[in-house]
Amino acid sequence: MSELTNWEIERKFLVDALPEGMLASAKSRRIRQGYLVCQTAREIRIRDDAGQYFMTVKQGTGLKRQELEIGIDKRQFDALWPLTEGHRVEKERYHLSLSGVILEIDVFAGGLAPLVMAEVEFDNEAASSAYTVPEFFTREVTYEAAYKNACLAQNGLPLA
Repeated sequence: MSELTNWEIERKFLVDALPEGMLASAKSRRIRQGYLVCQTAREIRIRDDAGQYFMTVKQGTGLKRQELEIGIDKRQFDALWPLTEGHRVEKERYHLSLSGVILEIDVFAGGLAPLVMAEVEFDNEAASSAYTVPEFFTREVTYEAAYKNACLAQNGLPLA
């Protein structure tokens, strides 16, 4: 991928129950995304992020992946959206700060409900390793392909 590519360093966790009232004051936005390409180590998606539109190419698996995000307009998004039929995710994303770290809590809708996942992005791998995981995070799924959004969009909820 080009030099415009960023590295995304992110850990993902399942959440069975959030502490009471945690999301009450958190800012949220509705996200719907569809996948044009869903391969093991490469995905291309389009996203409507509360009225802002993007095409994103991700490459790699696990903790550190290459990511290139390109802004597109609504007309382009609407033209591509039908091509994602059967490969879509809808969720409400909440942003909150906990112990100085920004958490993104995704509450999935439709066939992926009642799935709730937390994502935490880091500036480097050392910060990722030093992160103290909150007690309400149930299980880390960073390295479980079935919990990648692209896999969820294609295959639905993983079997327990």
